[in-house]
Amino acid sequence: MGALAKLSIKKNTQKQKKSNQEHYDLDALEYHEFPKPGKLEIVATKPLANQRDLSLAYSPGVADACRAIAENPADAARYTTRANLVGVISNGTAVLGLGDIGPLASKPVMEGKAVLFKKFSGVDVFDIEVNEKDPQKLIEIIAGLEPTFGGINLEDIKAPECFIVEEALEKRLNIPVFHDDQHGTAIIVSAAVINGLKLVGKNIANVKVVTSGAGAAALACLKMLTSMGVKKENITVTDIHGVVYEGRQEEMDPYKTHYAQKTDARTLAEVMDGADIFLGLSAGGVLKPEMVKNMAEYPLILALANPTPEITPEEARAVRPDAILATGRSDYPNQVNNVLCFPYIFRGALDVGATCINDEMKKACVYAIASLVEMEASEKGSQAYGMKGASFGPDYIIPTPFDHRLILAVAPAVARAAMESGVATRPIQDLEAYRQSLNGFVFQSGMLMKPIFDRARQAPKRVVFAEGENKRVLAALQMVLDEGLAKPIVIGRKSLILQRIEEMGMRYDGEQDIEIVDPQNDPRYDAYWGLYHELMQRHGVTPVIARKIVRSDTSVIASLMVRRGEADAMLCGTFGSFEAHLNPVKDIIGYEADEQFMTSLNVLVAPTGTLFIADTEVNNDPSVDDLVKSTLLVVDEVRQFGVEPRVAFVSRSNFGSHELPCTQKMAQAVEILKRTCPDLMVEGEMQPELAFDEGIRERLFPNSRLTGQANVLMMPSGDAANIAFGLAKSLERGVGIGPILLGAAAPVHIVTPSTSARGILNMTAVAVAGAQRYEENRKSL
Repeated sequence: MGALAKLSIKKNTQKQKKSNQEHYDLDALEYHEFPKPGKLEIVATKPLANQRDLSLAYSPGVADACRAIAENPADAARYTTRANLVGVISNGTAVLGLGDIGPLASKPVMEGKAVLFKKFSGVDVFDIEVNEKDPQKLIEIIAGLEPTFGGINLEDIKAPECFIVEEALEKRLNIPVFHDDQHGTAIIVSAAVINGLKLVGKNIANVKVVTSGAGAAALACLKMLTSMGVKKENITVTDIHGVVYEGRQEEMDPYKTHYAQKTDARTLAEVMDGADIFLGLSAGGVLKPEMVKNMAEYPLILALANPTPEITPEEARAVRPDAILATGRSDYPNQVNNVLCFPYIFRGALDVGATCINDEMKKACVYAIASLVEMEASEKGSQAYGMKGASFGPDYIIPTPFDHRLILAVAPAVARAAMESGVATRPIQDLEAYRQSLNGFVFQSGMLMKPIFDRARQAPKRVVFAEGENKRVLAALQMVLDEGLAKPIVIGRKSLILQRIEEMGMRYDGEQDIEIVDPQNDPRYDAYWGLYHELMQRHGVTPVIARKIVRSDTSVIASLMVRRGEADAMLCGTFGSFEAHLNPVKDIIGYEADEQFMTSLNVLVAPTGTLFIADTEVNNDPSVDDLVKSTLLVVDEVRQFGVEPRVAFVSRSNFGSHELPCTQKMAQAVEILKRTCPDLMVEGEMQPELAFDEGIRERLFPNSRLTGQANVLMMPSGDAANIAFGLAKSLERGVGIGPILLGAAAPVHIVTPSTSARGILNMTAVAVAGAQRYEENRKSL
């Protein structure tokens, strides 16, 4: 290829990169502007629907809360948001890689920080941008805000002012103060170092550390690492002016001077020979391949400059294939991201009313984060970063930011450390119960599912998973086994299942911990196809067809196992249509009652509450009788979640305002239920607005049997139910559970192809709890 052709290709590549960046920049601006400017809003947590609500929220009712707090300041945690409110505060002097852009321009970053707090740990935030560079004045401003907040997160304040501000506030305030740029980075780096050294068998007390950069984050990292065992004499610090050595005058301060070494070396290249760890918090490209080549065996390189690291993983591995690398970027493994830390350390600190975040709490955070990588990578984390089967190794020494286990590990560890070190004002008596409660922040389904999980653990049952080769099923099995919910049986090719378990880094043993039924090699095959033929011979199924189906249709095999008593419950549906799986269930397992009726129930757990919607899958045009039977099955299932059903029959009509066949059948079903189930809170037919707004309902129909908001919606058709559930899930940004199949002769559930591993876990718990009830019912007969 000629020089001109190469030049042309290079120019076109540069042009494409520029075009891509321009599109990205535009997308970023649109993201911040639409549908409304910014990333935050304030949402009321109490109703304000009438004059009484107003009088309680403000005058005169608010005076009672004010008096209570004046008499006992600790009551602020009971009557206000303070115990769950953090102030994210910046003066905009060191914003990301943008430098001193001022407090106003820093606001998008602070709003982003607030979103991360809420998303990952349920902590509320007010972002405050202060137009003040003088550290003493900034200290006074922030100190005056103490009554507002349960904690202060300092952000993007340049060094050395950040040290001065944090140290002064820690002494003056009786709430946690945490400069995330320092300590958040230090905690994640320390976790990465612990695991990186463990992976290669090096002793932390003997390693040689070189840093590029001597700002707030770098110095905080060194302070944390020395507290973990790195020796100060083994640390060499470099910055834009070279090595920090004894006697240097250029841009020195007491914090840098603490790490000054007696050495003749003056450049980064000179001090890299034999280094075990490179810690970069400086600028892109400063670490050259020839420097990496001279590092010790199995070097740990943390190149954390953003967006361009000090050296890319590709460049480093080209000269040192044995290197272990971490960056600050999400497109490489081992991302050092402060979101691994700050939401959860504040969660734990706030929940025990900690007066500070001390060294013991920070170390507890380090070890909790580090411990997670020796377990398999979470499904959410793997999906978010396109990882497959991540396990402890060079590309997985720290968890991913979307690892749902972080809050469950870090917050209790921090809370325990706060209590043991004497800084907790509201100690938690039962840390295991506290850990369980944190599931509510991780999975919106967590608290709703708790009674189902508790029941399932008491007597685990045999659950057969029809699609045992599916990776989501195999990932879910790890959680099922960890939770002690069930005795799993999976259907599929044994060799492939074992291979995938190994590839995915699962901790369970495919030979010991689960039962594998291989359709191509199972001694029960003849018995299975014989039973299937017996059941289906009058439906056109010949012996030849029966043999073929039982070799290939795993839902048929699973149904036969349940029918024969070889499994107590069944899950299927990770691919294909709902109907394709429902048919063998009807044909082989059959119906629970003589009416031969089944229905389905979907659960939506949203920020505004939990909603149960029937029937999204089974009966598209239910009759009056179908609606009555469906309601009875649904109500019984809702009560299994510890929820008392409030049932609304929803249609386009409000109590007879439209006389149409679809609305009349709803009204008739309600009347039958009122007569036959006088204790059931059921009302209708009504429009959705009335189902959720008691005030409107009282005005239009003051004699309604329904009080409060409906939590169970009965729909006139399957189309209406399916559309309503889909819309509600999208608009409410909720978590769906289900579909739960009701009315079968055994606990069988047909999930959807989009169901996650966590969804399969939830449905396993539902299936086991259902199997327990079936067993109890049989014993009572």
